[in-house]
Amino acid sequence: MSRYRVAVRTLCDFTARQGDLDHRFTPAPSAQEGIEGHALVARRREKIPSYLAELPLSGEYQGLRVSGRADGFDVAGNCVEEVKTHRGSLARMADNQRALHWAQVKVYGALLCAERGLAHITLALVYLEIASGQETRLTCEASADELETFFAHQCQRFLAWADQEAAHRERRDAWLATLSFPHADFRPGQRALAEDVFKAASTGRCLLAQAPTGIGKTLGTLFPMLSAMPRQRLDRIAFLTMKTPGRRLALDALTSLQAPAQPLRVLELVARDKACEHPGTACQGDACPLAKGFYDRLPAARQAAVEHGWLDREALREVALAHQVCPYYLGQELARWADVAVGDVNHWFDSHALLHGLAQANDWRVGLLVDEAHNLVERARGMYSAALSQQRLSYLRRHSRPALAKPLARVGRQWQALNKAVQDQAPERRYHLLDALPTKLLGALHTLAGAITDYLVEHPDGASQALQELLFEALAFCRLAEQFGDHSLCDLDVAGKGSAVLGLRNVIPADFLGPRFKRAHCTVLFSATLSPFHYYRDLLGLPEHSVWREVASPFVAQQLEVQLRTDISTRYHHRGASVAPIVATLAAQYQRHPGHYLAFFSSFAYLEQVLAAFAQAHPDIPVFAQTRSMQEAERDAFLARFTPGGCGIGFAVLGGAFAEGIDLPGERLIGAFVATLGLPPFNDFNEALKARLQARFGRGDDYTYRVPGMVKVVQAAGRVIRGPEDRGVVVLMDDRFSQARIRALLPRWWQLDTP
Repeated sequence: MSRYRVAVRTLCDFTARQGDLDHRFTPAPSAQEGIEGHALVARRREKIPSYLAELPLSGEYQGLRVSGRADGFDVAGNCVEEVKTHRGSLARMADNQRALHWAQVKVYGALLCAERGLAHITLALVYLEIASGQETRLTCEASADELETFFAHQCQRFLAWADQEAAHRERRDAWLATLSFPHADFRPGQRALAEDVFKAASTGRCLLAQAPTGIGKTLGTLFPMLSAMPRQRLDRIAFLTMKTPGRRLALDALTSLQAPAQPLRVLELVARDKACEHPGTACQGDACPLAKGFYDRLPAARQAAVEHGWLDREALREVALAHQVCPYYLGQELARWADVAVGDVNHWFDSHALLHGLAQANDWRVGLLVDEAHNLVERARGMYSAALSQQRLSYLRRHSRPALAKPLARVGRQWQALNKAVQDQAPERRYHLLDALPTKLLGALHTLAGAITDYLVEHPDGASQALQELLFEALAFCRLAEQFGDHSLCDLDVAGKGSAVLGLRNVIPADFLGPRFKRAHCTVLFSATLSPFHYYRDLLGLPEHSVWREVASPFVAQQLEVQLRTDISTRYHHRGASVAPIVATLAAQYQRHPGHYLAFFSSFAYLEQVLAAFAQAHPDIPVFAQTRSMQEAERDAFLARFTPGGCGIGFAVLGGAFAEGIDLPGERLIGAFVATLGLPPFNDFNEALKARLQARFGRGDDYTYRVPGMVKVVQAAGRVIRGPEDRGVVVLMDDRFSQARIRALLPRWWQLDTP
């Protein structure tokens, strides 16, 4: 019986790459173009009676079963073919790619010789240039003996790694089977959360866990998932976050589980721009020293990395630089071999997600943990939306290369025609919801994307930033247009002459995310605000048997005084009249109990209006404010004002950087004012969104306005009570807080006080 199984592509990918890393700008064919290219070659071979297409092959070497499908085998000609699609000149194909292709066809040749008793065979690489349909055929003769030797060498290299990995898996699972909680006891509510997560992993279900801040959700989800890992034969755990601080919390929790010589491999996945050692340098051997000979040095770097085990950003960088390889691409390689990957949600849910792709290719059983999951609806909408800027197009038309002048002009003409058509119908409006995709503009866009791609293949040094951005936008737009349905809107926002934006905006991410949830063995989405359940179930496309749990709050009503000012209206038309009572409310609370407060408003304009009035009326009370486009250092300085024993009121925007994801325990924050219901603005887009959600779910108003708004309110209020010793006050100001359907969206442990 085979000890291990591996696909031909995976085997060669591991053992046969050599030379430089090469990610210069040469757009490869899309997956669909590759499929069509292979089909074209197969049709051309139909005239050969002895030709077998998509021939399944397999063989075994010392317990390693290798299998795959050869693209074609001409029995009479005794020739095996491996077909690859490409763009432009083959001379620019990277050496590591060519080495991989030859290795694949050699392995198929070895399998064929062994299966059919052949003494020799012709190996052929068939390169199809997708734009012209021209084939380039490279061949060589090989004996069965030399192919058998080559096959054995690849298998030996892989077997050594496979044996190491099997031993690691055994040690890892043995250690996890005895894993104990790192603290003397669970926090209140943390044990219940851990038990629910363990049940979800054991039953292979999706769990939504609404658990209050301060109970230790990160450790309360990681510990049970790791405990279930050996029992449920999980291959990998992915801890997915919305922001960088979430990654840090996950790594800290995993650190608390560390024991001497523990075998768990942990990898932090970092964005390329943050991991790059040579910014502005092309990812190719003749430009970046860490790309030069990357694949030659990769085996040693990979071995050193897995022996290190703990690979956060700093540790991974240290290993990479010690072996003179790129930290980012070493991290991409190690995603195949890590037990726990900590990274952004896009690594699983994006259309080109790394972890999801690896799970599919390797048939992994994966446990997903998604932190701050209340943000996933909006994040996923962004992943599956695209926009095109007319201004960028116009700029490139003025500065275009001659080869691109015609396709750029054609897109420009079609865009002008679209602008005219929609403005003739409604000249007074800026926002236009389109009834259907603009097919003529899309056709011109397809042509332009192809022309830019061909140009950049032939002129790789001509890849200006603006041209690359337009190509990426065009490709993303065309790809999403192919999947257009009632889950998305197509709109045109005409800000002025020549400055329109054409958008494909996803409004129901469920259609894209549903398959991602099904691919995981189990998923746990957790946050302090995950209600109502049906909102997340519907919009995220959760599996049918998903479970929602609310972890009882360890906090008591006496810890948080919740005041309602239902005599104040913060509606847009009432804001002028609301300023004076809001100023009075802030001042009265501060004078009653001086300390640090945050005051949240629906917009910067509203914030600035109240701040000016407050500073004039109460110059003795310290105030400071969030500003537009704050840089990281400015945000840090804002938070640094909240010192123990200090006092003052920080003015901020609801839904912004200071409304969630910050931790100001104890005296650093004793209260919050929320002068808004948090509702998204009433505009044409949100009304179109409302209509679409009403048609699909029958809950358009709730799903567009009320639920997203109240999530922001509860998140902002959640900054006040961060632990069992905290005490504080939250003041909610708006007359609509008197409505039962609004109060139903507030935490149940709050005790509301209406003056």
